[in-house]
Formats: sequence, C-alpha cells, structure tokens
Amino acid sequence: MNDLVIRGALILDGLGSAPIHGDLAVAHGKIAEIGKSLSGKQVLDAAGLALMPGIIDNHTHYDAQITWDPLVSPSPALGVTTAIIGNCGFTIAPCKPADRELVMKNLTQVEGMSLDVLRQGIRWEFESVPQYFDMLERRGTAINIAGFVGHSSLRTYVMGADAPRRAATPEEVARMRDLLLEGMRAGAVGFATSTSPAHNGHGGLPMPSRLADETEMRALVGALKDAGRGVFMLTKGGHTKVSFLEELAAASGRPVVIAALLHNSTNPRAVFDDLEAIAQANARGRRLVGAISCCPLSMDFTLHSPYTFEGLEAWKPALPLKGAAYEAKLRDKAFRDALRAELSRPAHFRLFNGQWDQVEVVESASKGVEQHSIGELARAAGKDPLDFMLDLALGEKLDTVFNAMLLNSDEQAVAQMLRHPASLVSLSDAGAHLTFFNDAGFGLHLLGHWVRERGALSLEDAARRLTSAPAQLFGIRGRGALKPGYAADLLLFDPAVVGRGTKQRVFDLPGGHPRLTTPALGVQGVWVNGVRELERLPGKVLRDFAA
Repeated sequence: MNDLVIRGALILDGLGSAPIHGDLAVAHGKIAEIGKSLSGKQVLDAAGLALMPGIIDNHTHYDAQITWDPLVSPSPALGVTTAIIGNCGFTIAPCKPADRELVMKNLTQVEGMSLDVLRQGIRWEFESVPQYFDMLERRGTAINIAGFVGHSSLRTYVMGADAPRRAATPEEVARMRDLLLEGMRAGAVGFATSTSPAHNGHGGLPMPSRLADETEMRALVGALKDAGRGVFMLTKGGHTKVSFLEELAAASGRPVVIAALLHNSTNPRAVFDDLEAIAQANARGRRLVGAISCCPLSMDFTLHSPYTFEGLEAWKPALPLKGAAYEAKLRDKAFRDALRAELSRPAHFRLFNGQWDQVEVVESASKGVEQHSIGELARAAGKDPLDFMLDLALGEKLDTVFNAMLLNSDEQAVAQMLRHPASLVSLSDAGAHLTFFNDAGFGLHLLGHWVRERGALSLEDAARRLTSAPAQLFGIRGRGALKPGYAADLLLFDPAVVGRGTKQRVFDLPGGHPRLTTPALGVQGVWVNGVRELERLPGKVLRDFAA
C-alpha cells in the first residue's frame, strides 16, 4: 500500500505540462502513481492547493554551514529540496589543515561571512573532496546536496599563499587537474570558478581563481571531458568573453553556466547582449546558459564590510586596511575623488553604479536620516552624496546600516530576462552574505510575484524553470519532475498566497551571531525523498549524475 496520498491537488509536473487536478501517491520515498481516488496509509486533502516537485536551488554557498547545520536553514522551509553548493569555486575542500584559517578569512571577505561563526562552526573532518562528501553522508542532511569542485580551493591547496598572487606553473596546473578529476570520481557535479572583480579575498587580494590564465582554465575545464560528465560554472568578470566560454564548451563538450547576469539600469543592454551571445552559441550546438535572478538585488551593509563597493577598482586601496588606517583612507579626498571618477564611467557590470537615490539609511544614531535616501539627504545638506555617506558613517564609528537597491530593479527588464530561452533562474546565494541579504526564497518569489502578481510566466512554466530545467542541465537523475519512479521531493503550496515574507534578522548562527532570513508564505508542506519531518535528515548527497 502507498505510504501517502496527496489528494485533489493542482498537479504541476515540473515539465511544463498543463496542470491537472488529481492525486499523487508516495511509496518507499518515491512517487508511486498519479491519478484519481488513490488510497494510502495517510491521506492529505490538498483541495485548493498546488503540488509540484521541490525547488532545485542551483546556486548556493552552504559548503561551510552544512557542516554544523545539516538542516541548511532556511532553504527547506522555502520549498527547496535539492541544493547545489560550491558555486563560484568558493568551496572548503580540498583544504590542508594549515590553510584552514586562510580559507575562512577568504570566505569572510568574499561571501560576507562572519569569521567567528566559521571558526566556531565548521567541522574540519576532511581534507580532500571525497572526504568532504563522505563526511556529509555520515552526518546527514535535510535536503539533497550536490557539490562542485572549487577552483579557488584547488589553487590554495596546490599553491598555498601564492594562489592569489600569480599564474600557476604547468606542474601546478597538472596537480590541480588531478585533484579535480579525483573530485569528479567522488561524485562532484562539476567544476566552478570566478573571474569577477567583485570577488576579493583576505587582505584585499583577488580570490585565487582570478589569477588563472587561459591555459589553466582550458586545462581544468578540459578535465570534464576526461570525466565524461559535469557542468562548468563560472561567475564572469566583464573581461571574460562569452566567445571564450563557447570555446571551452566546444572543447570539453560540457554545459557552461554563466553567472551572474543581472540587469544594470545604467547599462541596460549589457545583460541582454550576453544572453543573445549565449543564444547564438546554443544555435551553433554549444550548451551554454545564463544564470539570472528573479529577485531585485537589495543589500544591507555597513562601512565595516561594504561589499557593495569592494568590486570598484578605486576601492582597492582600502581593502587591506583596518582600524584607524582604514578610516583615514575613507576621509582621504584623493580616494573619494577616484571613487567619484570611476562611478561616473559606464561599466559592463558592477554592483553599484552611483544611484544614490537607491541607497537608504536603515539604522543610524543621527536624527532624521533613517528611511531616507543618501541622494535625498545629500541634496538637503548641499553635499556630494559620496561625501555625505562616508561622513555619516565615520561620525558613527562605521555602525550606520545602509540598504542599496543595486541591480534587477527594472521589473520590465527582469521579466524579459525570465522569459529568455537562454536563461536559468538562479543566484539565490543561500548560505552567503548572511548579514547583507537573503534570496533563499527565490523560488517562492518567482511563483508569487512573477506568476500571480505580474503574470510574467505561467504557473507551469515557473515550476519547470525551478525543477526539471536545472535537473536536466546538471544531470540530476530521477528528480525535478512528478513522474512514477522519481524521488518524492515535493512542494505543496497555496498559489493564491505563495511568496516570501518580509526580511527578518535572527540570531541563530554559532555564537549567537545574526543573519537575515525571509519566512515562507503559502507553503503547506515540503517532502524530501518522501519524508516530511526533515529533522530526520532524509536528504541524500547526490554523487551520480547523467552524462
């Protein structure tokens, strides 16, 4: 007999088919049948609700958090049943014991993580990629996990302190290639890297992968051809051309995921030029896809750790500084003038583009400034907005909290990106930037805002983009669709309510440190491998992928 029957739901199969009303039965962790009047040991009335495969979040950074938090909060509550970790190449394996502190300090800088949290939380019960995956299997996980082999970790493991400083030798590239293949044999989903100038590590040095030359990139991506499977994922700097990535796709025969394609209102055609270049590569038989976000990129920050500005070339002199030297740099007129000059020039991609009316003061000790924009406040004070913001923060020991609406604020443009055939709904960044923003609920936002409120996508197409589309791209077997024999990874929700709530600050990280989260709206149930009580850790470490 079936273990569970979900009765009378609006069934979205994840494949884009027209919805049907019916029952879905689960037995032994898998979908047993779909039909009418099914019977089971437990029957759940789902009248008025929609049932779809669980969301596959293909861009997360849970590599560190999952070692202390197998529940990978908050993703399961937000409908996610499978997460891919290690994006951008920012993994914690392989890692020699001597390099642990450096790896944690790099994550603190590049992914907005607390060093105290990482020091208290990470369970270093591994060194190699196979040992890391084995540890996750031993400890268990609430949701299914697939992991990349990370380029910056490979470089650090092989090159040590030189990793963020120079090109690799042929011998070092060969060693990295061997480690990548070892990770692939252990069940990695692919290879991930970053060339983005926004990605800086400890002391303001570039993350190690940014020092790789084309020879190194060709050798490592080419290893996927030898592996016979796997996805190449990178976060692209403006200097990295889609044409080069098409060459890598052609030579390796493997799919390429290009992140992060976000709409910039000061350079509105750039993201569409990239998507069109990807579509043209697809027409030539190459498998490339552009990772886009369905969420506006809004970020809380202070000048203690201003990720918003750290990708600017003119900010680099401030990156390695601390304390009084850092504050002196923020006061320096030449430093400020260089920032103003850079912001006045158009750029292919950068997080902040001088839109001061979209930077708001959230928390301040000064009267009358909270909930007002820097642009508005600067005009009232008769000051340059950059000077106003820096002076305000310096007068408050850098504790002023700002919020910047950075990218993807043009909803008409984002809707066009969502419908583009070369796009992949992605970029939640769950597990990273915990004090800045939280887009782990991106799937619920797609279903609520973009389907119900804006009508940009049909419900069945949105479900497809969150489930079978990433499953097929990443070669995830037996998931991402409601079909007999597939894993019972399920999301039951109310389509009239579904969405993500208002962001909240909670204090549940190791040591009581804070993070931002958003509650789920309209979610009625989440099952992973047929289990609803996720504290039982029913997830699997996925290590077998289609070629």
